[in-house]
Amino acid sequence: MRRRKRKLTPRHGLRVTGRKGRFTATVSRPASASIFLTPDGRVSISRLTEELRMSKANLAETVGLAAETLQRAARADAPKTQARLRETSEIIARVSPWTGGPIQAMAWYRAEPIPAFGGRTAESLVKEGKAAAVRDYLDGVALGGFA
Repeated sequence: MRRRKRKLTPRHGLRVTGRKGRFTATVSRPASASIFLTPDGRVSISRLTEELRMSKANLAETVGLAAETLQRAARADAPKTQARLRETSEIIARVSPWTGGPIQAMAWYRAEPIPAFGGRTAESLVKEGKAAAVRDYLDGVALGGFA
């Protein structure tokens, strides 16, 4: 049985290098949450939804906002909305290198219980306004601590 060769294409951060028919694919991961920001400092909802491969309604539910909030520009640019999106994108960016990418980081964010917070997820903590506690926890883990 013959194996079909797949052509590698640059998509979603996939960088393809090669010479004489030999290709190497490397995935570039976001180093910080700045990948989701516009030049004026707002969180780009379209970049965030594209990178995480989710709809605006799912993103709104994940960060604890009404689904209509991200549909209208005036509501999406509101300070409360932007603060919640910024907190979420910062946590996703911090966890992304450990989990293997932004999609896996979002899965961790939504489903992985954190023992230090009584088994609650990062999502539930951010919805309650405790994003700073999650960031402090992640800083501690990055420095070698554990729960």
